[in-house]
Amino acid sequence: MGKFTFKLPDIGEGIAEAEIVAWHVKVGDRIEEDQPIADMMTDKATVEMESPVSGVVTAVAGEEGDVIAIGSMLVEIETEGAGNEEDDAKPAPQMAKAEPEPVAPIAAVEVQPAAPAEVVKPVLIEDVPAQSREKTTASPAVRARAKELGVDLNDVKASGGHVRHADLDAYLSYGSGQGYRAPGASAKRADEVVKVIGMRRRIAENMAASKRHIPHFSYVEEFDVTALEAMRADLNANRGNRPKLTMLPFLIVAICKTLPDFPMINARYDDEAGVVTRYGSVHLGMATQTDAGLMVPVIRDAQDKNVWQLASEIGRLAEAARNGSAKSEELSGSTLTVTSLGPLGGIATTPVINRPEVAIIGPNKIVERPMFVGDTIEARKLMNLSISCDHRVVDGWDAASYVQALKKLVETPVLLFAD
Repeated sequence: MGKFTFKLPDIGEGIAEAEIVAWHVKVGDRIEEDQPIADMMTDKATVEMESPVSGVVTAVAGEEGDVIAIGSMLVEIETEGAGNEEDDAKPAPQMAKAEPEPVAPIAAVEVQPAAPAEVVKPVLIEDVPAQSREKTTASPAVRARAKELGVDLNDVKASGGHVRHADLDAYLSYGSGQGYRAPGASAKRADEVVKVIGMRRRIAENMAASKRHIPHFSYVEEFDVTALEAMRADLNANRGNRPKLTMLPFLIVAICKTLPDFPMINARYDDEAGVVTRYGSVHLGMATQTDAGLMVPVIRDAQDKNVWQLASEIGRLAEAARNGSAKSEELSGSTLTVTSLGPLGGIATTPVINRPEVAIIGPNKIVERPMFVGDTIEARKLMNLSISCDHRVVDGWDAASYVQALKKLVETPVLLFAD
């Protein structure tokens, strides 16, 4: 028998450590060669580690959530062969047992048992004869209400010896202490402790760093999307086998058409080097909710795609993010991010910037409201759009001007397809 130590291999250029996000084996398990043993997360992706040998697991590096360095032990396996380490465990030298010194016996001392203490039995209210208790008085209405609620009036502290509705309310709100639960109330749930590991910890770290380093400001404007929604309905009615269009592809087209006049929006800020890089191409991050947490797949060169191509790419990347098949290059390198909650979008949002980007755009839900159009009142479809910016790089005037340029294109959708 030999011992094989499987060390965490180099799983990416520039990666110095990885987090254990899931164990597929435990100490004592019999495993086969190429069997998955653990999922390791780096800054770029989650990688499944497989065993290079067969054998029995004798040690693991740590618990889920622990971070270990590249080249350190991940698991130790006892194999049939020689293994990859010398078994230098030698039996420890046996120390001669010293004979204990004889101890003189201690003379027995007779201890007289103490007299039994008198037991005082507590007097419970149930033990008191009914005729000796102080009678609780209350009006018929209070008694009827207490009966309906299942409350014993003898447990309610009375005001001046007479239980009133206010006394019953105080008992229900503050003084029951008896496990009373009002009819229709939810059952109490047990506390739950959830370890923050893997994607959830990475999200927490990124969001904290973004808020700690970036002075955010947000700007919100209302868009009339009535004409755009009519155009979208017409295109969907004649889409054939092409993907169904949502609002997002149209908004991305508008974003890309307006960015050349506002290069400070499509940028990344390296605050350590003190350098802002303004990008000519739009690599658009798309915030996507998954079971593992928020991920941001990237639409490369969004400015070169039409609405149908964008709709197809949005669907493909969202599905890849949710099923875990997204490649590391599809989850990095964005220059600007859009975050949309769709029908849950609310009235306005103040999204957190995807550092080191300098802006993030958040469309909100579409609602129909009456609006003045000239001298008449019409039902119009309205949507608020929010933008958060890094105030070190983007001035408030620039952000507002950019959103107004977006508003012009969105409210006159024919301009989206004009050169």
